Amino acid sequence: MAHSVGVLNMMSSLSRRSILQLAGGAATLPLASGLLGDGVAHAAAGTLTIAYNVNLPSFDPTVGLSAVNPTIQSIYQSVFDPYIAQAPDLSFKPGLLTKWGWNDDRSKVMLELRKGATWHDGSPVTPEDVVWSLQRAADPKGGNPIQFVWSKVGNYKVDGNTITGDVLEFEPTLFKWMAFLTGYILPKAYFEKVGAEGFEKAPIGSGPYKVDAFERNAFLRLKAHSGYWGPKPAFETVVFKFITDPTSRVAEIESGGSDLTFEIPYEEFDRLKNKPGLAGQTKPVSDIAMIFITDIDPMLDRNVRLAANHAIDKKAIVDRLLKGYGVPISTLEAPGYAAFDPSIKVTYDPDLAKSLLAKSGYTPDKPVKFTIQTTRGFKPKDYEMIQAIVGMWRKVGIDANIEIYEIAKHFELRAGHKLAPAAFYNWGNAIGDPSTSTGFAMFGPSPHCAWKGKDLVERIGPLWGEKDEAKRIAGYKAVDKYIAEEGEVIPLFQYVQPIIHKKGLKVVAQSNGMILPQLISPA
Repeated sequence: MAHSVGVLNMMSSLSRRSILQLAGGAATLPLASGLLGDGVAHAAAGTLTIAYNVNLPSFDPTVGLSAVNPTIQSIYQSVFDPYIAQAPDLSFKPGLLTKWGWNDDRSKVMLELRKGATWHDGSPVTPEDVVWSLQRAADPKGGNPIQFVWSKVGNYKVDGNTITGDVLEFEPTLFKWMAFLTGYILPKAYFEKVGAEGFEKAPIGSGPYKVDAFERNAFLRLKAHSGYWGPKPAFETVVFKFITDPTSRVAEIESGGSDLTFEIPYEEFDRLKNKPGLAGQTKPVSDIAMIFITDIDPMLDRNVRLAANHAIDKKAIVDRLLKGYGVPISTLEAPGYAAFDPSIKVTYDPDLAKSLLAKSGYTPDKPVKFTIQTTRGFKPKDYEMIQAIVGMWRKVGIDANIEIYEIAKHFELRAGHKLAPAAFYNWGNAIGDPSTSTGFAMFGPSPHCAWKGKDLVERIGPLWGEKDEAKRIAGYKAVDKYIAEEGEVIPLFQYVQPIIHKKGLKVVAQSNGMILPQLISPA
């Protein structure tokens, strides 16, 4: 059955109005223990156990490839605080920063740090921590994958709890990034004392939970931070079990080994939500499914790229494989993103795909050949979806070989510009801005881009510093139209996230798809 998507309203960071209005609110959720006679699960010793779909490669949320993995942010936001927080609907709200903004001519930024926040070791969070975190993020040698955003402000000065900085180059989305990937404040004194290696062994943050135990590729155990400045978490202990196989996650929730899991096949979601003692919820989230196209042979042939786009029946994939839980898209802007343009359509037209390939000398009997890479079980039906797409391609004259990899390998290959000609990916954009979808995914100098063509560098480049918001959004819409006409990426659909949990819990739904234990409580 079809599921409706709410409207994303992109607003100025400073207005703190809603960015993303998707299906939200509270839902009944899980608890760790067996079922009692009433068919409802009840909490076991204040412990919440989550069967999680990816491993945690690194604890530092600001450096390395894992820092830009949207799926890991649930763990990071349990331990660390972003500069600026987001409400469940993704509108901005005070986090460690209680105020932020530009001066009138946008030549300076002003930040005000919350008073009374503490690190997990009991020491206070200071303005010096904020400045050090921003300077470290801006250091080209520091390893922050979003360094080119953070480096646009510098010369920070501290006056009490107020921090000012000079705008070295205007970045219209600066404050949005302070609530997004790598936008976390870390403890200066502790980090400098123990070093990067010591921090990985014993990380501390200022978030609602602190690290208690960690076994790589197995589990992470957290304990509530008694000095947390915000609402006290309902559960004293949270355990993330790293279970990358979706079938195993289904078994984990059925056996009672975990209280909650997500990103499972939709047919399993439909089955499990009706079982006694279990409940489920789905909601459109800000993630999209896409296929990167790398600017190497045979993708340098426009006919091949366009044929690969037009041969895919996205609605059939959503209806048959995802049980209707998804929204087909034609650009990297999901419905409700600031630059979403419903007039841009990439139609399913296998006859057109065949004619395009024929122009380049390819037919079903003499197909063009290339490799497509995909994860398997990272997202619901990811591998099966690529299998279906490869079948659709075969009918028009494309013979694609499937290569399976872990999501961490995808990040490694993408950063080195070594992805296959086609590569499936789940792109998260919790702030709904076109710079964090089309911009970073398609701008050649970006380490997150697979298509490095000069055509898009020239078109996107001027938009990074555009101060006129209407012109900036219109510019991105024009870029999206051009990309669709050139077939330089294959957008597939906007995700609807399936969550299964034991009854007896309440979860506050997150439009960015995060599973935040601090927002889960007994019903």
